[in-house]
Amino acid sequence: MLRGGETYISSSSSTVLGSPLLEKMDTQMQNGLEKSLTSSLATLPIRNGGLGIRQVSMLATSAFLASAASTRSLVGAVLEVDEWSDAYMEEIMEARKPMMPDGVEPALTSQTVTSPHAEDWLSTVPVSSCGLGLSNEAVRVAIGLRLGLDLCAPHQCQCGEIADPGGHHGLVCRRSTGRAARHFAVNDIIWRALIKADIPSSKEPPGLIRCDGKRPDGATLVPWARGKYVAWDATTIHTCAASYIHMTSVMPGGAAEHAADRKRAKYSSLPATHEFVPVAVESLGPVNRAGREFLMELGRRMTVVSGDPLETVHLFQRLSICTQRFNAVAFRGTFTQCTGDEDH
Repeated sequence: MLRGGETYISSSSSTVLGSPLLEKMDTQMQNGLEKSLTSSLATLPIRNGGLGIRQVSMLATSAFLASAASTRSLVGAVLEVDEWSDAYMEEIMEARKPMMPDGVEPALTSQTVTSPHAEDWLSTVPVSSCGLGLSNEAVRVAIGLRLGLDLCAPHQCQCGEIADPGGHHGLVCRRSTGRAARHFAVNDIIWRALIKADIPSSKEPPGLIRCDGKRPDGATLVPWARGKYVAWDATTIHTCAASYIHMTSVMPGGAAEHAADRKRAKYSSLPATHEFVPVAVESLGPVNRAGREFLMELGRRMTVVSGDPLETVHLFQRLSICTQRFNAVAFRGTFTQCTGDEDH
């Protein structure tokens, strides 16, 4: 029995290190990704601006070591030994040492897509019943925008201008489809989070009116901090818009911060009883600093009520999924809709 166990372990672990089958699987995966995405950036880690598609050859040793470590005590008990060592596991550990990162900078790093929370949609479990699902087209558009791929052929938008292959025109077009719906969806996510945190809130409170008659998106009905209520107003902007590109190319989240400053100026006349917080979300994910801090505190308060330590993570994921979903809606809005009654 012992000999059989040793044979099984050695035969299963021998495929982990240096097997040509692993390289073959990696090649097939890479070819499929490049055909689908026309880019090899998908295999870059998420933190470096890629999609985090892992290579089988890189994961094989980690998977084996994790399995061996988790069963080490069990194997020792079966073999009735206090200290049991797997020689092959030690061999793999030695072979992995040259593969460890040594502070090398990535060859290609996009500052925007590596900023905090820009990649939340990639880490979200796609549960459609919880509003966390994306259609195939929304995923294609999200990946294309993240990796800078062509999403379509140049064509005339319904506004009369030429839409670019990268799909950016739809996200800045004045006649963009779904702009009002997107704003409502983002605001609704924040409002529902406040309710879940047991903080009564009101959408577009009637008592808080700017000089031009407009109101913030919402305000709490109980004090938020330091005896003051909080009023918030959400906005979404396109990271790669011509008017923002000089900001976002220098500082991640530059467009969000600029939009947040505009919001502060617009609502500077609110009563001193309220603290105003702008929540500016860029199309590629970054959130302005004040808005991010507000959402993190909101997530913490939800955790206090629900006991779920992942409330903050889930809140940012819902906002990220919402942003990517409406990016696809705006992109599709550039195409002229044909009806069945038209002549072909």
